[in-house]
Amino acid sequence: MKWIATCPHETVVVLAAELSALGIHDQQVLHRGIAFDADLETAYRAHLVLRTASRIQRVVAEFSVEDMNALRAGLQKIAWPSFLRSHRPFTVTPALTDPHAQGLGEPAVIEAVVQSIQNAAFEKSAPRFDPEVDNPITIVLFIRNGTCVLGIDTAGRALHKRGWRLTGHPAVLKETLAAAILLLAGYTGQEPLLDPMCGSGTIAIEAAYIALHKAPLIHRGKDDFALEHLAGFDRPLWRRVSDQLRATKMNALPAPIYASDIRAEYVEVARASALRARVEKYLEFSAKPLQEWVPPAPTGLLVANLPYGERIGVGAINALYRDVGSVIKERFSNWRIALLVPNDAPIHLLTLKTRQEVTLMNGALAVKLLLV
Repeated sequence: MKWIATCPHETVVVLAAELSALGIHDQQVLHRGIAFDADLETAYRAHLVLRTASRIQRVVAEFSVEDMNALRAGLQKIAWPSFLRSHRPFTVTPALTDPHAQGLGEPAVIEAVVQSIQNAAFEKSAPRFDPEVDNPITIVLFIRNGTCVLGIDTAGRALHKRGWRLTGHPAVLKETLAAAILLLAGYTGQEPLLDPMCGSGTIAIEAAYIALHKAPLIHRGKDDFALEHLAGFDRPLWRRVSDQLRATKMNALPAPIYASDIRAEYVEVARASALRARVEKYLEFSAKPLQEWVPPAPTGLLVANLPYGERIGVGAINALYRDVGSVIKERFSNWRIALLVPNDAPIHLLTLKTRQEVTLMNGALAVKLLLV
C-alpha cells in the first residue's frame, strides 16, 4: 500500500529518519511530506509512533488529468466501497497547485468526486457528502503537472493533537514542533535535559515520551483515528500493534528531565498537562528563572523556547538575551544547547557560537533553532 505522511517542509528530514527507524527505506520526498510504501501493520504503527508527522494519507489512486473528462474517468475506476463505509460522511479537499490544475476549478473537482462516490456500487447506500459534520472522512486530491494523486486522510484529527494539552498559556508550541526540535538537537533520552522556560510544558512532555520509548499517539481513544472508520480496517491487528507499543514503554527515564518557568501558574499548567499525558511522575518541575539555575549534571541538553518581543517588550527581550548568553557561557559550557528564537531576535546579544541554525515555522512565525 502507498501512503503519504505530511509535515512542515522544514522538518521533512526528521520525518524521513522516523520512517527509516520503522524500516521504511523506500521514500519519496514531496513538498511538505513523504510518500512511502508500507503494509497495513507498519502503517498502523506509523499512525501511533510518528512524532513529527502532521497527517497520514492512504493513496488510493494516481492518474493523468488533462481535463475534467480525464478526471471523471480516473475517478470512475476507483472501487470506493473498498475504502469508504456507507455510514461515515465524507468531505473533499482539492489541492490544485498550478495554473492548469486551478483551471479545473475547486467546485467542479469536488462535484466530480462526490458524483463518482454516489454512483459507486455500495452494498447499502453511498456515504453522505457533508463537510460540516464533525470529523468526516477527508478525501484529498493533489493535482499538479497533469497528474492527480488521490488519498484518504487516515489520521482524522491532526497528529499534533495528542490529547493531553490544557489551556492556560498564551503561546504554546505544537507537539510535533517540540518533537522536531528535540530530534534535531539529537535528543535520545540518554542525557539529562533541562527546559528552563517550559511554559505549558510541551518540550518536556515530548522529551519524556522520547526517553521512555512511548508512542506519542498511544492514548488517543477508540475510533479517534479516521482509519478506524474505513472499509477494511483490521481491529485485531490494530489492537495487537497498540499492545506491542505499550509493552515497549520503559518504566524509568535513563536520565532526568527538568522543567521550570519564572511563572508559577505556567508550571502548574505544565504539570497538569504532564499528568494528562501520564508522564508527570517522570518530570521534575520547579518555578524559578533561568538565572537561578546551576547545572543539575556535568553534561546534558538545555532546550528553551525563548519569549518573543511582542509579549514582553523589546527592552526586556534585549536584557533577557544577554542574561541567557551569560548563564550558558558561565555555567552550561559543557552542555549542548538548543534555543528556539524568532528570525528577528537579537541573537547577537547571546554572544554564543552556534554550530548550526535550522529555519522552522512556529505557526505563521518564522523562527530559528540555534544549536550551540
